[in-house]
Amino acid sequence: MKTALATIIALIATSTAFAASGAQTEDSGLLVALFLGVGALIVAFQLLPGLTLFGSMMKGLLPGKGIKSRH
Repeated sequence: MKTALATIIALIATSTAFAASGAQTEDSGLLVALFLGVGALIVAFQLLPGLTLFGSMMKGLLPGKGIKSRH
């Protein structure tokens, strides 16, 4: 029993020697770049209508020169 336990402990202790060194590089690929590019285009094309809507909302909420008071 002690021999089996010592063998298991020795295997666990030396198993970290086979870990990856981290020197490998990963290439994300063309499809990931295209996916991120399409996402960026969607955000960019939605920015102009969003800013227009926000400007119209602010123009309607804030009092301006266009509102005439009745005195």
